[in-house]
Amino acid sequence: MVDQGSTAERIRPAGTGWALRTVQPADVEPLVELRATVMRADLVRLGRFDEHRVRQRLRDSLSPEYTSVIEVDGELAGCVTVRPVGDGLWLEHFYLAPRHQGRGLGAAVLRALLAEADAEDLNVRLDVVQGSAARRLYERHGFTVEGEDPIDVRMVRLPGAC
Repeated sequence: MVDQGSTAERIRPAGTGWALRTVQPADVEPLVELRATVMRADLVRLGRFDEHRVRQRLRDSLSPEYTSVIEVDGELAGCVTVRPVGDGLWLEHFYLAPRHQGRGLGAAVLRALLAEADAEDLNVRLDVVQGSAARRLYERHGFTVEGEDPIDVRMVRLPGAC
């Protein structure tokens, strides 16, 4: 797969109102706050929410070269990281602002990213928090469970699945 910066600049589906662009330093703190907002309910449910840790984890693990900001009509709506690992790609930090959830944006972004992975015959792996509604999105797009622990479900999607 081409490097994510190039991918981010290329993914601008005509007429959709959304686009991916390369993350910039000024985006980091808004994305940190977005993660805290999006992850709060699941982490509270699991007894794992920590105001500091939920923010610091993104600051510590963000890979700017593989991270894209999701924009809707020019406004920051979310983010996603797709980085190379082993036999494929690792999808992480896929967060949408609550007002953009449930409207098909996540599915559209995921379809575009998976089309790129399929074109290069790459597996895509991810972790999703136990009980998260996002798991259904991933299952609809061909991800299957590879393993799990009390906190996370590890999923994989083989090229061309679904």
